[in-house]
Amino acid sequence: MLQQPAFGGRLRKLRQSRGLSQTALAGDGMSTGYLSRLESGARQPTERAVAYLAERLGLDVADFEEPAGGSLANALSLVASTGSETAMETLREALGAEGHEAPVLRWQALWQLAQQRRLQGDHRGEREYLEELVRLGDGVGLTALRVRGLTRLARCLRSLGDINDALDAALTAHHLAREDDLDVEDRAAVLLALISVEGEGGRTPDARTHADELVELVAGRSDALWAEALWTAAVVRVRQGDHTAAQVYLEETLEKFASREDLVLWLRLRLTAGRLHLEKSPPDPEAAERCVTAAESALAFVGTPGLLQQLIALKADLAFVTARYDDARALLGELARAENRMTYRERVQMDILRHQLCIRSGDDSGIRGLRALAEQAQADANIDLAAQIWRILAESLAPSATGSGTAV
Repeated sequence: MLQQPAFGGRLRKLRQSRGLSQTALAGDGMSTGYLSRLESGARQPTERAVAYLAERLGLDVADFEEPAGGSLANALSLVASTGSETAMETLREALGAEGHEAPVLRWQALWQLAQQRRLQGDHRGEREYLEELVRLGDGVGLTALRVRGLTRLARCLRSLGDINDALDAALTAHHLAREDDLDVEDRAAVLLALISVEGEGGRTPDARTHADELVELVAGRSDALWAEALWTAAVVRVRQGDHTAAQVYLEETLEKFASREDLVLWLRLRLTAGRLHLEKSPPDPEAAERCVTAAESALAFVGTPGLLQQLIALKADLAFVTARYDDARALLGELARAENRMTYRERVQMDILRHQLCIRSGDDSGIRGLRALAEQAQADANIDLAAQIWRILAESLAPSATGSGTAV
């Protein structure tokens, strides 16, 4: 038998989620007064009343039971207050059990679970939650939720190397954000996603235009949004070959953005700066080494599998640039043994490095491997990455390639 007051509270939520009044739900088979007393917990429901209400709501009787992990609202409160893995598991259970909570609550739950997957580097798991979130957002009718879902999906798809779908999501979000004149935070988040996708897709002029728009949008700030905006603008400059301008942006960010604002972002900025120091001509391995040291200290506090693998990848590139080829191979071996938490581009960069090491050792399979990577990146619409690989292949085939070279 279902017990009060839990039954009454559950019944009221189910009725309200369908937009029904008490009169509409009661119909001809139950008085409104009796239904009101059931919802308040003043009357214990009979089996006949429960069966009647279940039929009116289009449910099974079991749907009146509260989920084992508690309601979705309670689970979200636990996540907000603790953020622990146990709380996240409770949220997953509540989301799976609930089918009748308010759509906005379900959206919030999906957002939290997708974010957890992202922090873990599990982009495929993140994509599943985000695709459901976007479908739900389309039905909720709130533009801000639609834009946030599409923005996060675009970034996730980019991480997976699905550039065409990522661009569609980002462009849709950008159009909605401008049309509805959303606040600075939402518009900036959309631009961050759009720029990164355009850069990967070889649309560098478009990425530059949107990067300039983004920097202007966050002018006067010094928070995490400002730091990520300047960081993104720096990456665009790198792709245009303007390493000097890129370094100006990045150094300003490194100087002014404090770790207490967002330690994860602070760490990611050091990883990006380290890679920039290796990509510029000539490379600056000493500056890259300083970035590695700073990142290692931060990892002790905010380490995740994905961030750790990014650091190992940077150390492997640094070893290659400094001609410590055995160290580079050992670091690549460490990455190969771990569960992959890297983005599509990061994985390709490590494959590039493996093939470069093969070429260094006189193994021609490295040349074939680079060519295959370039062709695959081109087929996947990763035009910027494909161009980078073709350039590295050309450098590797040059007569002086065995004497000098840089990693990506």
